[in-house]
Amino acid sequence: MPCTLLVAWDERLAAYDFGPGHPLAPVRVELTMELARAFGLFDQAGVTIERPALACDAELELVHDPRYIAAVRRAGGSLPDASALSFGLGTGDDPVFAGMHEASALVVGATLAAARAVWNGQTEHGASIAGGLHHAMRGKASGFCVYNDPAIAIAWLLAAGAERIAYVDIDVHHGDGVQAAFYDDPRVLTISLHESPATLFPGTGRPSETGGGAAAGSAVNVALPAGTGDAGWLRAFHAVVPPLLRAFRPAILVSQHGCDTHWLDPLADLQLTIDAQRAAHVAIHGLAHTVAGGRWLLTGGGGYELLQVVPRTWTHLLAEAAGRPIVPTAPTPAAWREYAAGRTGRQAPELMTEGSAGQYASFESGYDPADPVDQAIMATRTAVFPEHGLTPLP
Repeated sequence: MPCTLLVAWDERLAAYDFGPGHPLAPVRVELTMELARAFGLFDQAGVTIERPALACDAELELVHDPRYIAAVRRAGGSLPDASALSFGLGTGDDPVFAGMHEASALVVGATLAAARAVWNGQTEHGASIAGGLHHAMRGKASGFCVYNDPAIAIAWLLAAGAERIAYVDIDVHHGDGVQAAFYDDPRVLTISLHESPATLFPGTGRPSETGGGAAAGSAVNVALPAGTGDAGWLRAFHAVVPPLLRAFRPAILVSQHGCDTHWLDPLADLQLTIDAQRAAHVAIHGLAHTVAGGRWLLTGGGGYELLQVVPRTWTHLLAEAAGRPIVPTAPTPAAWREYAAGRTGRQAPELMTEGSAGQYASFESGYDPADPVDQAIMATRTAVFPEHGLTPLP
């Protein structure tokens, strides 16, 4: 059924740009918005685009140290501060660029605009495709992320009265910044499915990281072995995420949809197709309605195959959030292919699918202790399920 969807977007979001050659190229978001537009998504009843404002310092300080915010402002200004490196700025991952504070604050502003619209009842679902910068810490930039927009939005929602918030992160990298922000807060359940920290940045996200103090069980980590494909990833998702969300009963569901789990992604080693990623979007959408009364805030995230992967999977995500899913076998619009080729100098994909059936075997049908994916699932379920009154064994 069609849903109401607010998309927080402004072309100025492309100013979040670390420069030529950096993997987080803003063209990936531009191509996504153009593909969604070519499908007519933004002309549908119930779908609106809102132009966001920059987040103010008080909003940034919901998560970030004021000294760090000042350092970001100085580093991106006319007189860069020599101490920037102590704040994680000026590294290969997070190079300094002019206007860095303003560009980063606009990303946060977009995610906050979407969060406000959902919480205030303006829309069922809110999307911030340029957001999902989940690695930034309280006082330090990390992993292409300057300000942590999902964490700030969650903190804003808590201050606005949300009693329980669930955050589901399907980026290939552990959602370490969001986990760190709420590690001791039992009101926030963070669930991250990612490639094992043994083989990928940031080296955290083990099943043993389960939350601190009174928040035991509120941090959930599914660390999947490199090489995990569609069937294994979907099996792990459905073995962990739905039962925990049903037990936790959040007032709102927040999700990060990094698509660097794809087999073409140059920075990681999971092997998903666009079809499995689309299936994850469908599942998360369904869970938002099942457990959170339809209140769903969704963001982008990682994804570094800029033409073949990001635009297609995030267009599927936006269409799903609008309740108007695109038929997987649909062709990409010819006008978009021409536009994308002109922007990238490469041939654009012709279909919205890679032909995967998206099939998986339910974990509840049997557990194979010799299978690495099942080992990862059981490690997570054993670590956190009892905290939620759930049984680890299928």
